[in-house]
Amino acid sequence: MHLSLLMSSVHKRFLIITQVFTPDPAAVGQYFDEAAQAIASTGAKVTVLTANRGYDNPNARFTAKEDRDGINIRRLPLSSFGKASIPVRIFAQLSFLIQSILRGLFTPKLTDLLVSTSPPMAAITAVVIGFFRPKLKVHYWVMDINPDQAVILGAFSPRHPLVLALDWLNRRILKRADSVIALDRFMAARMAAKLQQPKTVNEQPVANKLTILPPWPMDDYLEVVPHNKNPFRKAQGWEGKFVVMYSGNHSLVHPLDTILNAAEQLKDDPRFIFAFIGGGKGKAVVDARINEWDSGNVVKYECKDTPSHIQTSPHSNSRPSVVSLPYQPLDQIRYSLSAADLHIVSLGDNMSGIVHPCKIYGALSIGRPVLALGPKQSYLNDIIDGNDIGRSIEHGDVDAAVAALQAAADQTQEERVAIGQRAQQVATEKFSREQLVHQFLETVLKAENILQGSP
Repeated sequence: MHLSLLMSSVHKRFLIITQVFTPDPAAVGQYFDEAAQAIASTGAKVTVLTANRGYDNPNARFTAKEDRDGINIRRLPLSSFGKASIPVRIFAQLSFLIQSILRGLFTPKLTDLLVSTSPPMAAITAVVIGFFRPKLKVHYWVMDINPDQAVILGAFSPRHPLVLALDWLNRRILKRADSVIALDRFMAARMAAKLQQPKTVNEQPVANKLTILPPWPMDDYLEVVPHNKNPFRKAQGWEGKFVVMYSGNHSLVHPLDTILNAAEQLKDDPRFIFAFIGGGKGKAVVDARINEWDSGNVVKYECKDTPSHIQTSPHSNSRPSVVSLPYQPLDQIRYSLSAADLHIVSLGDNMSGIVHPCKIYGALSIGRPVLALGPKQSYLNDIIDGNDIGRSIEHGDVDAAVAALQAAADQTQEERVAIGQRAQQVATEKFSREQLVHQFLETVLKAENILQGSP
């Protein structure tokens, strides 16, 4: 860490409000954990307000108070009940927001507030706390955009009172925030439009307060594990197979129908294993589809609370072509991700600039090719185009998906190694964790001038 940056932050006191935080496996929680650690490493005091239960699994309960790596973690009661009914989820979010506001208003010597878009109404805390504490620096980390997402999914009409209220709230927080971090140029353009500013200036910030900063790979959990030394791959009985994997949140904004249709067409090809690992509302859609197929070719694993061991097929004599697994523990991620030969990344139509699937960075870091499903105009194609690290196809083009998977499976070992090396090079050159974390700190600490000319 640059000395001037360290000196600039020793008197800062950050409050971070996020409903999801580690050890919850959801990606947003991991990013906030790394952000908190980075801020604390500069000498700033950091307090995190988060939920006391798992985002995807309400049966997972976490310690109410934890002091770790210079971070004060406070988990609030009655703040998460998993993905239960909508009224229950709204109650939990309101409970979390009210508790966060009260704590934010009465935290002494507070200098900075960092909030994100989880839950969608988290911006309320920044608006309310910022109103009563006008000298407070507010930083808005945009991971996804609502109500835009809910409207496109058809959950609400564009004129629904809740949609109008959230749109108003978005404009308020964007105007109040001292810094706004968008994950890609499409998201920055959408934020700029809400601010009634020019939509884009290539890949540069569109306003002084609006910064484009992609997520960084989770290097602590990423490591290339060769197939012949991978206990996860061995335990699943995947030796000699070409494993096509989707790993992460199974959200409705990341539709998987195209790859499921491709898997059905390829179910008699003995080379392929299709593995769906993770959770979320879309997991039920995947599992329902899987259950429609021949049970002799399919194994479905029931999600367990916090799996602490590698789960294997209950059918010792079978080699299922399609496998469904729950989220894997963070300390097992390197093994599960490395077990794949190709990773699937999906972005729903009309979701460009609204959501940002971070799983592509993990795939690149472990040297795996990517098959991206989604619109041509997206940050996924920004990464894939010109780098020869995979393919991009549109949703519904099952024939193209089948052809791409067959071509990938037909590649020689030398060709696969070359793709893996290119993928890792892209991850290193364009998405360096050290560089991106440094840029994040520059943004939230307002140290750009201090750091000019630093190595």
